[in-house]
Amino acid sequence: MAAGTDPYQQTGYGFAIGTPVATQNTNVAVVSDVFCCPYPLQLTVKKKCKGLSGAKLEVVDLNSNVVLCVDGPHDSFSRKRVLRDPAGYPLLTMREKLTWLHDGWTVHRGEGSDPRELMFTVKRSHALQWRARLDVFFQSHHLPGNFSVVGTYFDDSAKVYHSNAVIAEVKEKTTFGGFFKGKQDFVVKINAGVDYAFIVSLLVILNETNTIF
Repeated sequence: MAAGTDPYQQTGYGFAIGTPVATQNTNVAVVSDVFCCPYPLQLTVKKKCKGLSGAKLEVVDLNSNVVLCVDGPHDSFSRKRVLRDPAGYPLLTMREKLTWLHDGWTVHRGEGSDPRELMFTVKRSHALQWRARLDVFFQSHHLPGNFSVVGTYFDDSAKVYHSNAVIAEVKEKTTFGGFFKGKQDFVVKINAGVDYAFIVSLLVILNETNTIF
């Protein structure tokens, strides 16, 4: 591979193992179409550690293969999370930006903060809200329609929408607790053809807006 080449601009292979079934492919590729599987996926996000040195999450498929990792420093004043592939290659960097009205996050490709690498921003729709709702704003993207994430505190559920269609959903709580209770372990079901790296980044941000690792 040539120096400086982003391997996730290439296609032809994937990571996560799901359950092949006949289904409609929605073709939502944001990070890369490498992370778009032609079948529905069930991924589990697991908290691995917590402390002053930082936090780490692992995302595993049905075969317990690690398909993504998330890490970042434990700093409530300036939170940052880096989404990585299983080999540690940085895919996205998520940084919290606080304003007097709404908290929000910027998401850059890779591990830098170059404005030219800004992919999208995520903002809470209202400062005070009964349900957690985040809206996604792309810097420059060809995908039609709007993206949003809606979470419900009472049953620890969360859904990712593309326009009015649900493309991913946190449907089950793991043994270790709920999505909004800081336990961090949760199961997400993702539609066929949907970029699971993008979905995981949105769910991490949703959880971060309600809890701290």
